[in-house]
Amino acid sequence: MTDRKDFTIGWLARRTGCKVQTIRYYEQIGLMPEPPRSDGNRRLYGAEFADRLNFIRHSRDLGFSLGAIRELLSLAENPDQSCAAADKLARTHLQDVNSRIARLSALKTELERMSQQCSGGKISECLVIEVLADHSKCVSDEHQTA
Repeated sequence: MTDRKDFTIGWLARRTGCKVQTIRYYEQIGLMPEPPRSDGNRRLYGAEFADRLNFIRHSRDLGFSLGAIRELLSLAENPDQSCAAADKLARTHLQDVNSRIARLSALKTELERMSQQCSGGKISECLVIEVLADHSKCVSDEHQTA
């Protein structure tokens, strides 16, 4: 890939599949470095910007928070250090994902039960409305924060 730094934000957006507004947002919050500017004050991007943006996008696709991505980017800038911190971030995120999956599974079970037991009668007899109005009628409390 070229080291040229004369590509526009539109090129970067097309190259990475990321919206221009998102690129600007990542610049504002410091995930993307401020690019050099042309004489006409246009942002100029090179391949290293696309690489960094792809890293951010892939991290977001895997559900990492912006804070975790910031830490991972910082770690990536020091390739000779131990990867223990990156591993810890990934393991913590995996625990969060597993917890979310458990809550979503409980939520799915509760929604299936409510739907299956619906008699199709009047709202005054509707289990869906009844359970939503009285949480104690839920099978599980695990879906509360899903």
